[in-house]
Amino acid sequence: MTGAGPAGESTRALPAVLFVVEEVLVPEFSRERWQWAWRPQGPPIPERSYRAAVRRAEHRWDRRRWEALLGGEAREEALGHRAFLRDTLREIAGYPMPESEADLFVDRFLKCPLPRPPHPEVPALLAELRRRGGTIGALGRFAGPGGSEALARAGIRPAIDVVAGSDPGGASMPAREAFRAAAREMGRRPKEITFVGTLFWSEVRAAHRAGLDSLRLARGEADPRGGTARLGRLPDLLERRVGPATASDPEPAPPS
Repeated sequence: MTGAGPAGESTRALPAVLFVVEEVLVPEFSRERWQWAWRPQGPPIPERSYRAAVRRAEHRWDRRRWEALLGGEAREEALGHRAFLRDTLREIAGYPMPESEADLFVDRFLKCPLPRPPHPEVPALLAELRRRGGTIGALGRFAGPGGSEALARAGIRPAIDVVAGSDPGGASMPAREAFRAAAREMGRRPKEITFVGTLFWSEVRAAHRAGLDSLRLARGEADPRGGTARLGRLPDLLERRVGPATASDPEPAPPS
């Protein structure tokens, strides 16, 4: 859809945007969740050491997923996720916790009853994207209903046009088919979608490999590879990428 603009021009609607549910829209690794799982009655986990521990564990997990993808290694993603959570817990705890002990805390983490609201800037961002005519999609890190359920619990599911990857038998990121299937669900070609993730290799790089334009969301850290975005600036960034449209430009096809 195009709208009226200055000097006889019109403005293009923003392109379709595909967000990763976890960490981009809804916090997955909040300090409160780890506190409840590990030391609900203990001293507070220090904010600075918690963030550094999660970042180190995420970077290792990101590279392992990417290397497994390139090596053609078949991996049960749920098991890989549990291993990542154990790794994160050991980083937070600061000692080589035995696997059996760590598994008990991981189970508590996964069953944590604490509310998981969206990141503070997300509701306003989704409303602004909607106002500017963008199509909004979301994709969970693992195939199945978990992504949609997280959005519903956070109260933002109605703001999302398409939640892709809800079939438990489908492909999960970082497989190329996971991104291409999401594009089909959104009724767009991969190159018509801007993907936003937090992990460089297994999300942003993998989405680019599947043909999507991709951006890495940076929250409070610099990315030496570039291609970073702050959520609040995303609508303007997308608008600059699209550029102005003239009255002769064809209308884009709506999602099916």
